[in-house]
Amino acid sequence: MARNIQSLERAAAMLRLLAGGERRLGLSDIASSLDLAKATAHGILRTLQHEGFVEQDPDSGRYQLGAELLRLGTTYLDVHELRARALVWTDDLARASGEAVYLGVLHQQGVLVVHHVFRPDDSRQVLEVGAMQPLHATALGRVLAGYDPVAHSEMVDGKREPFTARTVTELPALEEVLNLTRAQGYATDIEETWEGVASVAAPVFDRRRMAVGAVGVTGAVERVCSGGELRPELIAAIRDTARAVSRDLGSGPF
Repeated sequence: MARNIQSLERAAAMLRLLAGGERRLGLSDIASSLDLAKATAHGILRTLQHEGFVEQDPDSGRYQLGAELLRLGTTYLDVHELRARALVWTDDLARASGEAVYLGVLHQQGVLVVHHVFRPDDSRQVLEVGAMQPLHATALGRVLAGYDPVAHSEMVDGKREPFTARTVTELPALEEVLNLTRAQGYATDIEETWEGVASVAAPVFDRRRMAVGAVGVTGAVERVCSGGELRPELIAAIRDTARAVSRDLGSGPF
């Protein structure tokens, strides 16, 4: 019979303790409540704090649950609610644009495609739900890296592979791309991941005003662009879709 790992059990008990009762607890309170030596409790707290699961108030020295734990705890609900709320809007976007529509979320240093609407024509297409896309080279990934600090850190620390001759891989240049993404409210990828393919994506926000996903359109350059520039009506349609999904998730006007 497999034995439980004591340090993990203690960390889990500590998180449950911080989740209930008073909002913040001191080291002595935590140690006595869990019948631990102060040194042991402090070591576990430091590890949890380093991982972002616990935060320490700089004035009082007391501990509370960290933002990373909140993000992980709501990921499952966010993804399923996000997809459910986006179904109708992404179908409408595919019909209006004539292109394939993708909905993506941050997952393991990349973008996980959680919903894919086929291009509304008779061409043969492959469902890409569950596929991973890179953060640095795709419109979906750049939206997440531009608006989600965790995604940004993953992009900075991760491998930035050049997929085509156009792929931006150097960090200073990518930071400029992300600054532009935030300024204009959408991200682009023109032949940076696949030759002859262009993408545009915009962020989806939840009721906490956190970017929980990105929605975008992908198609042949000659259809997505006109005269060497992205079609403005396509950009407007994508941004309208992102706003509509965000409103359904409880986000305020933006």
